[in-house]
Amino acid sequence: MKTVNFVEDWEQIQAEYAALGDGLPLVPPTPQRVERMLAGFDADALVATLAPCFGEATWRSIAENAVMAGCLPGYLPVIAAAVAAVAESEFNLLGIQTTTGNAAPMIIVNGPIATAISMNSGANALGPGNRANATIGRALRLVLQNVGGAKPGEMDMATLGQPGKYTFCLSENEAQSPWPALHTDRGFAKEQSVVTVVGAEGLIEVVDSVSTAPEDLIRTYANSMLFAGSVGTSGLVGAGEPLLLMPPDHADLFNRAGWSKPDIKAALHREAEMPLDRLSPAVAARIADARTAAGEDNTAPIRIARDPADILIIVAGGSGVKAAYIPTWSGSRAVSRALSS
Repeated sequence: MKTVNFVEDWEQIQAEYAALGDGLPLVPPTPQRVERMLAGFDADALVATLAPCFGEATWRSIAENAVMAGCLPGYLPVIAAAVAAVAESEFNLLGIQTTTGNAAPMIIVNGPIATAISMNSGANALGPGNRANATIGRALRLVLQNVGGAKPGEMDMATLGQPGKYTFCLSENEAQSPWPALHTDRGFAKEQSVVTVVGAEGLIEVVDSVSTAPEDLIRTYANSMLFAGSVGTSGLVGAGEPLLLMPPDHADLFNRAGWSKPDIKAALHREAEMPLDRLSPAVAARIADARTAAGEDNTAPIRIARDPADILIIVAGGSGVKAAYIPTWSGSRAVSRALSS
């Protein structure tokens, strides 16, 4: 990390650090701020090695980027867990960091830490207004750029990008969920604090304010998750591990009807299918050829996942009937990591 004279004016400091930023103003990472961020952690301990340049993310380098992002010290364990998670092979960070697509790591936080650092899981959870949500996601982005080496236009070759490449972070609304939380679905204890990262390709709003039967609401969700532009050679919409953000009002509707999350996943898997003839002939032929080579049925409809269990569901947001579907990037799988003590 380069050093500057911090008694210089704000504009000069921002100019000095522009190459390390995301286009927004940065908090100068003074030695004092970095040391406050690091309190209690081994500064030189390696957390992860990050593609595409395979830079070594230590607690110190993560803390430096967390300071620049505007984080408070209590956020550091969450950021470090996210850094460790994206470095796991199944997340495919190399692909996500260098693709021409829109993929960006999305952070989902579960467990007591979310309350301890005042994360937002309710109204506007993915919007502005909460320091933890905003700066934790931003800190991960800066680490991936400055340690991993994914600088826009150099290694990060996204054709368009997306706003989630600035920050994409929330906690699950466990207090208003009628079902077990995401981290318990993934094998962790309820009392553990866990970060899950997802290779997200954006967000599609799902609105249904009139359906009162779960079967009808499933139809709205299922049809919202089908779009030809995300069909890959795998014959799946997206990467086959779709994420559904369900508001408490919809979760309550399903729960009152006796539906569990596995019930919803099974229904979505059954209802969300797209016939091959809805695709461009060239795309349909490519999928048919890939299926033939794999010994699969080359006439079967396109689905959102190979198995219902691959569908991810969390309860998030405040009052209202606005849900969201987040398609995931091809070749990436969600990864969960518990926080270091």
